[in-house]
Amino acid sequence: MAGQRVDALAEMVRAVIRQDPLSGHLFVFRSRVGDRLKLLYWDRDGFALWYKRLEKGRFHAPTRVGEDFRIDPRELAMMLEGLEEASIRRRIRFEVSRP
Repeated sequence: MAGQRVDALAEMVRAVIRQDPLSGHLFVFRSRVGDRLKLLYWDRDGFALWYKRLEKGRFHAPTRVGEDFRIDPRELAMMLEGLEEASIRRRIRFEVSRP
């Protein structure tokens, strides 16, 4: 049964976002309600699936415009920790001056 779920997620990667599930990328799936998260990736000789269900609260996905749904490691860490990007204020620590 679990193998069928993994195969279904891999097929979603192919059909919906047109990516290769064997690429080594980490694919993040959030439930409609937002209380469940699945991470799928190819680990040299098979798929690995990480699953978390929250008892209270929701996973907040980063806000995206258009078709680009990629998230970076920082955004994934914030999502897993329950932080909302909109409530985080980033301070500029260094700025390159351009001539």
